[in-house]
Amino acid sequence: MNNAKVDPNITFSLDMSSGTPIYRQIIQQIEYAILSERLKPGDRLPTIRALAVELKINPNTIAKAYGELEIRGILVTQVGSGTFVSNKKPEAPESMEAVRNRKVQEVLGRFMQELEDLGCGKDEILELVRNFNAG
Repeated sequence: MNNAKVDPNITFSLDMSSGTPIYRQIIQQIEYAILSERLKPGDRLPTIRALAVELKINPNTIAKAYGELEIRGILVTQVGSGTFVSNKKPEAPESMEAVRNRKVQEVLGRFMQELEDLGCGKDEILELVRNFNAG
């Protein structure tokens, strides 16, 4: 799993084992950030090179994601200035609640699998969560 916080409004989190192509994960995360208004029209996205270095992936993957979003009018690239969020909102394929619920299920699934891999049973996991102190 690659994580990168390249902007205070968006953190990219890539799951190399999900079966979803990396460029598609980047597109989905940018769209979600726009739909949830963490990215607003006029916000500048990281450069292709900077994001590729941060996520440790090929720059062509970032270019493909940005290019698809630009074709759809979601992003605008200004040569020499950067890539920016346009005024056009992406179409929400699912309700925000459905997207959130899906993401929660994905996170919980990974969390449960990792703890089960460590030998924790479901009852023990529940007890660990109840007693967890994030402070």
